[in-house]
Amino acid sequence: MRGHVAGASLLELKEMKHTLSMQQYSILLCVSLTASVGDTFLSHGMSQVGQVDLEHLGLLIHALANGWVIAGIVLLIGFFASYMTALSWADLTFVMPATAFGYVVVALLSRFWLHEHLSLSRCAGIVMIVCAVGFVANGPSRTEHHHELDVMDSGVGR
Repeated sequence: MRGHVAGASLLELKEMKHTLSMQQYSILLCVSLTASVGDTFLSHGMSQVGQVDLEHLGLLIHALANGWVIAGIVLLIGFFASYMTALSWADLTFVMPATAFGYVVVALLSRFWLHEHLSLSRCAGIVMIVCAVGFVANGPSRTEHHHELDVMDSGVGR
């Protein structure tokens, strides 16, 4: 890599930008869908179990027999696996915002399947989050490390 990012030309910045493969886009979609659908399943299952508090902790064991809770846990394990996969090739600051599509999925499932009220302020917040993803998606998925910085970080010369 030539020079620092601050001194790079527009052409050099375009060359440094990482492009994602279809498989990587699929992993990001999987992260969004498994998290949002898994959370929705857990919510539905826990509404069937009832309120859990310090006096009724036994209900958590009872919840593990609920099919919706089990399905939610399985989906969240799938989320965790796909999330780790995404983090293996992209920075956390790219992966988290890039999966913001999950907020839309949660809102739609909550509204139309769980019949929850979706206020105008919540809708506006979701729209703002999703719009902000455009700023993140336009940048590189992985932080560029320049050779000079790698030598400094490695402790060589100390």
